[in-house]
Amino acid sequence: MKSILMCAVLMSSFVATAQTPAAPAAAKPGLTLTSSAFEDGGIIPDRYSRAVEAPVSPKLMWTHVPDGTVSFALILHDPDTSLQKTTNQVLHWMIFNIPGSASELPENVPTTATLTDGSVQAVNTGKKIGYYGMGAPAAGPYHHYTFELFALDTKLSLGPDATQADVLKAMDGHILGKGVLVGRFHRP
Repeated sequence: MKSILMCAVLMSSFVATAQTPAAPAAAKPGLTLTSSAFEDGGIIPDRYSRAVEAPVSPKLMWTHVPDGTVSFALILHDPDTSLQKTTNQVLHWMIFNIPGSASELPENVPTTATLTDGSVQAVNTGKKIGYYGMGAPAAGPYHHYTFELFALDTKLSLGPDATQADVLKAMDGHILGKGVLVGRFHRP
């Protein structure tokens, strides 16, 4: 009788243990995009805008890269605009095929179609390759310049003539993570 009772206690202990759900794995932080030039939501300094004669791109850094990242794509746009009464926004910068091993873009990225690391820069709304500084007019509210960094599980088979629509379509189904940084600006 004692052995039956002991067996029943062990069985109920085993069943209770087997039914206890395992603690969920701790979630990893998502892809995080930052800049040493301004804080998220902060004012973008004039040196990165068309308020100066020769604007330069700000330094961008990222952390918490998803496993399996092969390349990155960065799109900088102004969602506070509507070009020619359409849903089109001002595209300030689009650079893709940034190596998956990269963790930053330096300040003043050269305005060439292909960089030495294989990154490709496309034509912006200003009809130039590379970075196009902010230009919201002084009259009116600050515009929200949105830097979107995508971690991809592939490289894109596109060149510098790719449109934003081309890049978005090529990225579809390959996005492992996304980091967003927003800065505000209007001319002094």
